[in-house]
Amino acid sequence: MVDCVVKNWQGETVSEAAFQLRTAKPETASHIVHRALVRQMALARQGTASTKTRAEVRGGGRKPWRQKGTGRARAGSNRSPLWRKGGVIFGPKPRDYILKMNRKELRLALRTAFCSRAADLVVVEEFGDEQMPRPKTKELVSALNRWGVSQTAKVLLILPDISENIYLSARNVANLKLIKANGLNVYDILHADKIVTTPRGLTQIQEVYSDN
Repeated sequence: MVDCVVKNWQGETVSEAAFQLRTAKPETASHIVHRALVRQMALARQGTASTKTRAEVRGGGRKPWRQKGTGRARAGSNRSPLWRKGGVIFGPKPRDYILKMNRKELRLALRTAFCSRAADLVVVEEFGDEQMPRPKTKELVSALNRWGVSQTAKVLLILPDISENIYLSARNVANLKLIKANGLNVYDILHADKIVTTPRGLTQIQEVYSDN
């Protein structure tokens, strides 16, 4: 059970909230979170890097010079990997970087990573079009300052629902990442300096990522 205070739009402490998620054992927690992080970063790779072997490079069909009598080294093709504009030895080819991980393991890694950031978690009351009737980046940045989040800190804002005004206000903040509560990922959780969410966001995280 993790307890945390809830702040209002003005940054005042108004109540408390708590959440409980089953995490990995301390001796295996770092290992399973690391596996999930490596998997996510590997899946982000396109795998389209490609080079041509000596068989694929254009040209090189004729022997550059006769075998003997020239005083030069023997050469059978001007597209040899030893030559300029020749093929590439053991170069990259298109491949798949998928790393498999069981669904239960991945969800356990997400819960473990999220709970490990409890000290950097900021819970605020629900806000939306009432607090932000129009898109205004300056108002959202001011709210983050009132909640104790530094302007230079990398912030992960987790909301159960994302209104258009909040989306338009958040997209111009360089260090702010906005995601939905049902779309957590290990990289964003670990990369952020501060994590901001709402009581409804916590509830949705518990519902979606519980081990039931």
